Amino acid sequence: MAQQGVLLDQDQFCCSVCLDLLKEPVAIPCGHSYCRICIEGCWDQDVLKGVYSCPQCTETFTPRPNLRKNNMLAELVEKLKKTGLQTAPPPALCCKALMSCLVCLASYCETHLQPHYESPAFKKHKLVKATAQLQEKICSHHDKLLEVYCRTDQQCICYQCVMDEHKGHDTVSAAAERTEKQRQLGMSQQKVQQRFQEREKELKELQQAVESFKRSAQAAVEDSDQIFTELIRSIERRSSEVKELIRAQEKAQVSQAEGLLEQLKQEIAELRKRSTELEQLSHTEDHIHFLQSYKSLSSISVPSDLPSTVVRPLQHFGDVSKTVSELREKLEDFLKGEWTKISTTVNILDVVLPPEPKTREQLLQYSCQLTLDPNTAQTHLSLSEGNRKMTNTDQVQPYPDHPDRITYYRQLVKLL
Repeated sequence: MAQQGVLLDQDQFCCSVCLDLLKEPVAIPCGHSYCRICIEGCWDQDVLKGVYSCPQCTETFTPRPNLRKNNMLAELVEKLKKTGLQTAPPPALCCKALMSCLVCLASYCETHLQPHYESPAFKKHKLVKATAQLQEKICSHHDKLLEVYCRTDQQCICYQCVMDEHKGHDTVSAAAERTEKQRQLGMSQQKVQQRFQEREKELKELQQAVESFKRSAQAAVEDSDQIFTELIRSIERRSSEVKELIRAQEKAQVSQAEGLLEQLKQEIAELRKRSTELEQLSHTEDHIHFLQSYKSLSSISVPSDLPSTVVRPLQHFGDVSKTVSELREKLEDFLKGEWTKISTTVNILDVVLPPEPKTREQLLQYSCQLTLDPNTAQTHLSLSEGNRKMTNTDQVQPYPDHPDRITYYRQLVKLL
């Protein structure tokens, strides 16, 4: 029972916003106490309204009260911590976190989340789906919630930043900028979708063109192969015909010549025999025998039925070889000229591709939106229109310090 009393007393030293032991406790005019960072976080959300209220009793204050540390309460909390009997507040990220609170900057499971639903003190707390990246939503300079977007510097900031280093900048609420960016995103998505459909159509057409091109090439190869095969066969047939003509002419002429040769041999044999007989008769001393033999020998006439044989010079088929050689040269010249035409015809064939852009309208098809990086802009360069336009100016721009910033030349080298 005593232990339960201690626990009850401990709850009185817990912040009703973060449910943890008070850290740098401060009291507000209504008497309730909170962690300094918790109550300031609540009131930072009301800075635009100009009216500040207590998370527990909802009493309102105008103007914003000045917060002072409650030293007595702080000492009691320190003593409570030293006793070792401190409460066990819900961790910053429960093991089964369901939602995250952007005011408490902690994530809670279903059990630890109940106070946010039941207690009026948490009515203005903003719950989002559980996330472990809560620290990314906190300003690193002021430990405040990032709720404002600076269009000048293109970054998320807190309300304190609006009053300090971003004073005078073009700022809007994060929600308003999200709405604008969402609209731009929708337009970009529409353009991307349209471009996607166009490219998909072009891809399909190009694939069909490539397939058709391949089929046409294969058909041309098969047709040309068949044509050249027929041409080779035709030349081979002509070659065979020329051979047959030469052999036929050779056979006829040789047969005729061989007949004449046989006749000439017979006539030469008879003439040789007659010459021998006449030679013998011319040397006989018997006058009676001479006269009797001369009559019989002189009555035999010399054959004269064969005409004189005229033999032409050799290489009778030399003109044929020359003619065939001339045919080859003409055919080669013809094929060379036709080959030029064929290769030219083949080379001009291609898959249909978009022509090279020449006009401004054609070039604009490949344009894209560029966002200039304000962290690199030289201080005499003014960025506008969502950091898409750069203007040279003599007035120094209030850019924050950045290691990437160009300091000597009026340039902007980095594009996003």
